[in-house]
Amino acid sequence: APLRANKGSHYEGGIRIPLIFKGPGVKGKGVLSRVPAITNDLYPTILEMLGLPLRPHQHVDGVSLAPLLKGAESIERDALFWHYPHYSNQGGFPGGAIRTGDFKLLERFEDGRVQLYNLAHDLGEKTDLAAQHPDRVAAMRKDLHAWYQNVDAKFLQEKKGAPQPWRPGVKGR
Repeated sequence: APLRANKGSHYEGGIRIPLIFKGPGVKGKGVLSRVPAITNDLYPTILEMLGLPLRPHQHVDGVSLAPLLKGAESIERDALFWHYPHYSNQGGFPGGAIRTGDFKLLERFEDGRVQLYNLAHDLGEKTDLAAQHPDRVAAMRKDLHAWYQNVDAKFLQEKKGAPQPWRPGVKGR
């Protein structure tokens, strides 16, 4: 609490964790940043902090956090993405998510339903704003689907003859 759900979920209770850095080149002690980060950021951050060249073909959607560690207040990033295409024993559902600024959109692969939350005002993800913000939902969903294509995201496959699950960009399901 106050975060919704748990491990294996796209809700904040499943993806929000503290990230602590210590080492040479890290400016200050006890500095707190509210800039969202994701595990994919660790590799480019470590490379940059070690003075090694970045390898964008290996960290397609990771961004170096080194500027933050050296005292900057922000980094350039449009969005964070999550892809969890299967069921789990923790209760998560097959889906994807995108966070742009304070807004997070969740998309369920079972039926294509979406949920939209403003994390600045609703960290517990209790109030779905999708119906009130159709333009924001459409824009974020478009970005999420483009990301699926960019990273060649894989989706759950059903057995032949069984009802097919919803797929991004496929009409009639």
